[in-house]
Amino acid sequence: MENDNTQRGLVLVTGADGFIGSHLTDMLLERGYRVRALAQYNSFNNLGWLEGNSNPRLEVVTGDVRDQSFCRHIAQGCDTIYHLAALIAIPYSYVAPESYVDTNIKGTMNMCLAARDAGVRRLVVTSTSEVYGTAITVPIAETHPRQPQSPYSATKIGADAIAKSFYNAFDLPVVIARPFNTYGPRQSARAIIPTIISQIAAGHRTIRVGDLTPTRDFNYVADTCRGFIALGEAPDIEGREINIATGTEVSMQHTLETIARLMGADVEWVVDPQRLRPSKSEVFRLCGDNTLITSLTSWRPQVSLEQGLMNTIEWFTDPVNLAKYKTEVYNV
Repeated sequence: MENDNTQRGLVLVTGADGFIGSHLTDMLLERGYRVRALAQYNSFNNLGWLEGNSNPRLEVVTGDVRDQSFCRHIAQGCDTIYHLAALIAIPYSYVAPESYVDTNIKGTMNMCLAARDAGVRRLVVTSTSEVYGTAITVPIAETHPRQPQSPYSATKIGADAIAKSFYNAFDLPVVIARPFNTYGPRQSARAIIPTIISQIAAGHRTIRVGDLTPTRDFNYVADTCRGFIALGEAPDIEGREINIATGTEVSMQHTLETIARLMGADVEWVVDPQRLRPSKSEVFRLCGDNTLITSLTSWRPQVSLEQGLMNTIEWFTDPVNLAKYKTEVYNV
């Protein structure tokens, strides 16, 4: 049954054409929200993962969060903003760091200005577990030191600080959502889980990988989106930085072996040097503390890693979906 959204107003999702943003858009629509979804402007009129979505409560706009005037325009009339638009690929941040400053830091500042001037009820800004770097203490609580181990993570630390400053200086009702490693259907092949699944699904016997020793706290995308919505709806949490995490960690090696088992694949792993991060930049351990989100909201992780991987494998092995990926190319 859809929720009554008549008093909640319009929701804006930036980065709605991307992996998590498109799933969040779908979930908000399923719950009865009206959604204004921002896809990055391009001359091909490509709407990313919003292509084909004809829900009558969906309004798709195209533009760029790097433009302050545009951000002010799309924020008008919105009750809640979920700001997900960002450059996220860590390898690309090594070669194009200024792009990350412009999109992640300036883009977040633009959305904070727009949200303040539009008088929104809540702005949820998307952070990342990468801001913590390799775990010093486990599980990683929100008080864990920030460690900028890549230009990407440095810009997300900066974006979080900008958002927090608007809460302190202007009483902007902002909440910083910090999801740990999200995976699932539609994820870019630059990430470890889809790159393995897509290579196996394409019939490769030798699977190219990076370092298999790091651990990650994997969130299935539906759980991440439920976390976002919980942080968008919960009362009296403005100014907080809140992890969305399962509280468990698995190694890359275990994850890949699980994928191979679930896919019935007899394959071997080969380390591809271009997939390795510089040694001081690799985050070797991530395991999030979810005490805060579970104490402030009713959110709990619902999808096990094995079930989430099966859902993801099912999606990627659909020939229509697999055809969207170039398994021969390493996508940074």
